[in-house]
Amino acid sequence: MPDLLPTAAAAASEYPERSEAPQPIAALTGTVFVLIQFDVCEEIQLTRLGEIIRARTISQPSMKHPAPGYIRYQRPPVLEQIEPLVLESGERLHGEIKYYDYGVLSVVFQLPFAGDWETLVRLASRWVWDVDFSAHAARIVKQRLERAAPALVKPYEEWLSEDYFVFHVREIAGVPSAIELLERHGPLVAQIVRGEGTRLAESESNEVLQSRISFYPNDLAVIGWNAAFLYDTPAGAETAIQLLEYANSQLLEFRHYDELLTRELESVYTSLEQGTGPLRRWRMARSANALYSLLLEVMELTEHADNAIKFLSDMFAARLYRLAATKVGVPDYKNLVTQKLDTAGDLYRFMVDQFNQSRAFLLESAVVIILVIELIFLFRGKVI
Repeated sequence: MPDLLPTAAAAASEYPERSEAPQPIAALTGTVFVLIQFDVCEEIQLTRLGEIIRARTISQPSMKHPAPGYIRYQRPPVLEQIEPLVLESGERLHGEIKYYDYGVLSVVFQLPFAGDWETLVRLASRWVWDVDFSAHAARIVKQRLERAAPALVKPYEEWLSEDYFVFHVREIAGVPSAIELLERHGPLVAQIVRGEGTRLAESESNEVLQSRISFYPNDLAVIGWNAAFLYDTPAGAETAIQLLEYANSQLLEFRHYDELLTRELESVYTSLEQGTGPLRRWRMARSANALYSLLLEVMELTEHADNAIKFLSDMFAARLYRLAATKVGVPDYKNLVTQKLDTAGDLYRFMVDQFNQSRAFLLESAVVIILVIELIFLFRGKVI
């Protein structure tokens, strides 16, 4: 890329006659990850998908330290390598797609970098705000799903999407500890997480840096709502990246459930506003059944998304996930969905009560009519 220093290996391959020349020492080396996720269908049949695209399955998420074997994906996602993405700036990003069984696709682009702090700040600002990675990823996903269509259950016409940036620094000149890193370069870390090219106010920097977590003295994760800064080994960073990816996929799912429930509740309210006469109440049985079916579907899918990955015994992973989920907004959308589920449950019970009242009214009316007819015949018989 134009404003980043090449690694020694890359420089040697590009200029073989200068391969023995001393290379400039970069202040930072690492990788930038771009995570773009799409909610494309209700479910992906992973076994069938694997047969179609002949991709490998991710058997177990990595953890920062040894963890029990049951810390694993409930249904491991399928991983497919994709062609590199070349930006207009000339940057070449390697990519892959992860297919999750609950209907989410995660496109991951990555670019190694080596440079100074200002270079990384400029890169973060440009990528976060100026490059439309979602459009590039959507084009690739549409092409891939044409082949994978037989494995998709109830595909959606419109896709919800989420994007997230991870700036992983694996080496810093001087090998500072997490505390030293924040003391020397805390404001720059905050800029990177915010994707800002200008220095932030001290209060804003402090707000960003509050969302940090470390396991060892020399590692650091600062989590923001749309980007994260990681100072860690590649193995250690992989844990955080997978959990950030999972948190964003949950956000995507809860956004979908929120929109689904909103549309259904609006339909029910419109139906109720049209009147509650005996015949209208009788027709409520069908609406109530449809609403109840949706309730069961959303609860099942929500539980499915919640249980997609198991890491409960790894306390650091659990804390890291809770921090990531809180920053990207998972609890907020989950609460919205829960509230709408409660509202839908109340409406269902109301509609059932209205239907039962209507049925009781019709039954009582039928009994009265029968009694009247019998009385008429009884009196006619006496008169005759």
